[in-house]
Amino acid sequence: MWFLIVLLVIILIIAFKSIKVVRQSEVYIIERLGKFHKVADAGLTIIVPFFDHVRSVVSLKQQTMDIPPQGVITKDNVTITIDTVVFYQITDPAKAVYEIQSLKKGIEYLAITTIRDIVGKMDLDATFSSRDGINSELRVILDEATDRWGCKIDRVEIKDITPPADIRDAMEKQMNAERNKRALILEAEAQKQSAVTIAEGKKQAAILEAEADREAKIRRAAGDAQAIKAVAEAKAKEIAMVYDAIKSADPDEKLVQIKSLEALEEIAKGDANKVFIPFEATSALSSLGAAKEIFTENDKSSKK
Repeated sequence: MWFLIVLLVIILIIAFKSIKVVRQSEVYIIERLGKFHKVADAGLTIIVPFFDHVRSVVSLKQQTMDIPPQGVITKDNVTITIDTVVFYQITDPAKAVYEIQSLKKGIEYLAITTIRDIVGKMDLDATFSSRDGINSELRVILDEATDRWGCKIDRVEIKDITPPADIRDAMEKQMNAERNKRALILEAEAQKQSAVTIAEGKKQAAILEAEADREAKIRRAAGDAQAIKAVAEAKAKEIAMVYDAIKSADPDEKLVQIKSLEALEEIAKGDANKVFIPFEATSALSSLGAAKEIFTENDKSSKK
C-alpha cells in the first residue's frame, strides 16, 4: 500500500517536471545536461526530467526600457539632462540568452554612450529643435549594435531635455523678447495695412469725385450748347422774317442796313452769343457814326 502511494507520488513529480505549458507570446529556453537543446514555443511541451530544465523564459512582446536621466555636455559646453525611453523586441531568444549576460543592461549602457556621443556634437539650440533627428540616429545605432543579441530596436524617444536653471531663465527671457518683437511687428503691419487701406479709400473717393465733376461739366456744357443752338435758331428765324418783310416792302439800301443792325442788336443780347458782323454792316455803322457827328456839330452851332 505504501509502495503504491510512493510510486504514485514519484509519477506525479515526474509528470510535473516533464510537462510544461508555455504561454502565448513567450518561449522557453530548454537545456539538456547544461547544453542548449531547443526553444519551446507556446503550448504543451514535454521535457525529460532530471536531464532537461528550463534555462529562461523569454517574452516576445514589445518591451520598454526607461533609461535613467543622464547629464550630457553639448558642443557649446552646456550640461543638460536627457531622459530617454527605448522600445525593443526580442527576435532570437537563444541569442538574447546566450550572447550577452544581461540584455537590458547592455541596451541601457549602449543607449547612454550613444546619446552622449550624438548630443556632444550638437549645440544647445540644436538639441531642442532636432529631437526627431536624435531619435532616428539613436534608434539606427542601437538596432545595429543589438542585432547580434537577437534584439530589434523599434523606437527611441527622448522624453525630456532639461537645461540648467540659469540657461532656462535666459531662454525664457529670450522667448519673451521674441514674443514682444513679433507682437510689435504684427502691430506695425496692422497699422501699415490700415494706412494703406485708408489711402486707397481716399484715392478712390477722389477719383469718383473728379469723374462726377467732369461728368457734370460735360452735361452742363452740353446743355449750354443746346440753349445757344436754340437761341441761334430762334434769332435766325426772326432775321428771316424781318428780311422777308423788308423784301416785300421794296426798301432802299439805307433801310436794309438799319434793319440789319437792329437784328444784330437783338442777337447780341444773349449771354453766350458771339456775333460776327459782316463787312457791309460795318460800312453802315461808319456812315451812321459820321451822320451822328454832323448832327452833333449842328446842335452846338445853333446853341452858340
